Amino acid sequence: MSDGSTASEIYVGLGGGGAPDGPRQSLVLKRANRHGLIAGATGTGKTVTLQGLAEGFSEVGVPVFVADVKGDLAGMAMAGSPTSKMHEIFAARAAEIGDSDWAYRDNPVVFWDLFGEQGHPIRTTISEMGPLLLARLMGLNDVQEGVLAIAFRVADEQNLLLLDLGDLQAMLVWCGENADELTTKYGNVSKATVGTIQRQLLTLESQGGANFFGEPALDIQDMIRLDDTGRGYVNILAADKLMASPKLYATFLLWMLSEMFENLPEVGDPDKPKLVFFFDEAHLLFNDAPTALVQKIEQVVRLIRSKGVGVYFITQNPIDVPETVAGQLGNRVQHALRAFTPRDQKAVKAAAETFRPNPKVDVEREITELQVGEALVSLLMADGAPSPVERTLIRPPRSRAGPIDAKERAIIRSISPVEGKYDTVVDRESAEELLAAKAEQAQAAAVEAKAQAEADKQAAITAKEEAKRKVAEEKIRLQQEKAAAREAAKPSFAEKMVESAARSAATNLGRQVAGKFGGQLMRGILGSLFK
Repeated sequence: MSDGSTASEIYVGLGGGGAPDGPRQSLVLKRANRHGLIAGATGTGKTVTLQGLAEGFSEVGVPVFVADVKGDLAGMAMAGSPTSKMHEIFAARAAEIGDSDWAYRDNPVVFWDLFGEQGHPIRTTISEMGPLLLARLMGLNDVQEGVLAIAFRVADEQNLLLLDLGDLQAMLVWCGENADELTTKYGNVSKATVGTIQRQLLTLESQGGANFFGEPALDIQDMIRLDDTGRGYVNILAADKLMASPKLYATFLLWMLSEMFENLPEVGDPDKPKLVFFFDEAHLLFNDAPTALVQKIEQVVRLIRSKGVGVYFITQNPIDVPETVAGQLGNRVQHALRAFTPRDQKAVKAAAETFRPNPKVDVEREITELQVGEALVSLLMADGAPSPVERTLIRPPRSRAGPIDAKERAIIRSISPVEGKYDTVVDRESAEELLAAKAEQAQAAAVEAKAQAEADKQAAITAKEEAKRKVAEEKIRLQQEKAAAREAAKPSFAEKMVESAARSAATNLGRQVAGKFGGQLMRGILGSLFK
């Protein structure tokens, strides 16, 4: 091929310190999914090595994912220039290793950005992230992680989609309100623990986590693409701003590995990888990581190679990678280390012990003497065995070694094969809306029940007043009947006239009788005289 490699290998550089008769160092594609490590102190050439490897993979039709931590990998979208400040260095190095086919060339690139500013947004859903990675992201302890797992389980049982942070917040509120019921069914769920998780969720949101969760979620197949000429796309994640939240950065990349592992089919050991994943600042993945998480990482790294994915860790110090993971990294490029501190000295010794010995190379001594652009290299050979370590002059990249400007980025983004697919947020009905609807229904039912109770109370009062009214009316009726009876018992006017006439006649008769008996005076009871 024009870059000096064959369809079965990628040219990395020339061993023997770059001497013309030095052994050629090439990465065998069939073994590229056995992972790798690029290590070295700051300024020793790790980024250039990474860039050259990414170019080589792209050239032979292998898509690449790389995080652009410092912003200078974006230059891979543009061809290098003879007017650049690195031209003389790169041209001299190419000549020194006898690379006569070396020439500037660009690469097919897709820009990505969690914040959607310098590339297409990358999103996933809360459900896809899962409680383990989310607990790691929020720094939860075992108890809090257990409660978070319960929230996920309840959401699954009730068919509540957890898409974004709003959905998770709503789910946690529901768990707090129903803590007693959940404790009875799943184990201890305290409102205090739920409150702690909610506070951590707010912290995550303030760090920009809200940009990462939502839809449309990333389809991992969109990162496994070839251009019209058969070159693999180089997917570059703008990570300079993301590095301000290192835990979010590490968890995001780990999620991507997990997504690849879960969604890609088994392919065994293909002739070349389906995708190569470069994990820069790899120490962030393992810092303060609990044992359970490290075990998960080890498992993913061990098994993901059968999905045709190669994982390459880039870090300053090789001891940043746990031994259980480092033992699976077959392809190694070790740039210079500094032995200033006991930890540095330990790293030098550890690095020297991991290489296949070469009688011509004193690894422990030379690892501190390497020049910029030089590295100790041991790559897996076609039979799967590591090659003897060689001091190697690394091949220079052909694309721009440095950043691009906003106009160049905009042009590359406008011709992206996924332009428009992820740029607009989709907010469909999920847990937040469903729980809010249930709360509204419950509130409406409570209002209706209260109104019914008030109506029943008012009806009871009305019935009681009606009964009182009827009793009063009955009492009045009886009184009226009694009065009528008494009135009916009284003599009539005619009877009174007859009675009065009778009394009058009796009186007259009495007087006549009295006259007959001598006019005897009659006195009343009080001594008054009757006339």
